[in-house]
Amino acid sequence: MKAMILKEFRELRRDRRTMAMLIVLPIVLLTIFGYAANFTVDSIPTRVIGPGAEQVAANAPDLLDIGEVDTDATTDDALTWMQDNDTEVVIDTTTQPPTAYIDGASLFTAQSASAAFGRMGDQVQVDILYNPDLDTSWVMVPALIGLILTFIGTIITSIGLVKERQTGTLEQLAVMPLKPADVIVGKIAPYFLLASFDMLVVTLLGVWIFDVPFNGSPWLFALGAGIFLFVVLGLGVLISTASQTQAQAIQLAIMMLLPQILLSGFIFPLDAMPTAIAAIGRCLPLTYFVEIAQGIFLRGAGLEALWLPYLVLTGMALLVFSAAVLRFRRDLAPAAHHRAKAKAA
Repeated sequence: MKAMILKEFRELRRDRRTMAMLIVLPIVLLTIFGYAANFTVDSIPTRVIGPGAEQVAANAPDLLDIGEVDTDATTDDALTWMQDNDTEVVIDTTTQPPTAYIDGASLFTAQSASAAFGRMGDQVQVDILYNPDLDTSWVMVPALIGLILTFIGTIITSIGLVKERQTGTLEQLAVMPLKPADVIVGKIAPYFLLASFDMLVVTLLGVWIFDVPFNGSPWLFALGAGIFLFVVLGLGVLISTASQTQAQAIQLAIMMLLPQILLSGFIFPLDAMPTAIAAIGRCLPLTYFVEIAQGIFLRGAGLEALWLPYLVLTGMALLVFSAAVLRFRRDLAPAAHHRAKAKAA
């Protein structure tokens, strides 16, 4: 038994990736997620409009971060800002009493703002837009679609090239007259089609079972989901090129998935996170898909309001695909070198 224990310790010592997951990863996760796990929103971006805007802004609760006071803006301007997600709260003083429009698509922010206005009594009338009952499923289902696509795209695809390497067929790919980009696109395409079908099924079920509204353009949502799928599938291929075994691929996939679940605004609001942790969340593709999905589902937002997450996801797709091609080309280089030597001989 002692010999077996020592043997296992020696194998663990040689497997640096497993050692990192056993020792370093728990410390990193505890530190990052300990700061991220916060449902309390301390500051809410707010605009105040109308003839009494300055007076209301001076007496607003401390929770509200008054960013703009516009005495000339109208109610239509306020509703446009809310739909475009330019602010979380607008206090409209053109009505008596003033009306506070709250974005119900940001669940925790809306709950905090509603509670703050509730403590003011009848001084302000509250109107929660896009999710008037603050139904959790209305906010979670659009984000869950992205999470499901992330699981499918990253884990399933990550074992693709690893299988080729373990079965010895990677060498066969190396001798074929194919470019690395062609091989990667060929491997991604079937998973892309299957994941697209899963996305359609999950979206329809979410709308049907949970009565989640779909107020925006289906084509715009399909475009965003397609770009996002390309990113997560590319990450899966990139993980597979960096792994020698399926176990290593699954380990890396899990390390990629955990931050996306907890730091993307899917569970904990980004506004409640410290700046450094929120910056990590802004580097994750799921963060931007959640913005797209919730914006289209609940607010009915168009491309003019969602162009930034679309642009970021497109940049991520190009970056991830380029990295996967470069790594795959490096994997094929030894095989190409051996073929050149054989031809010279």
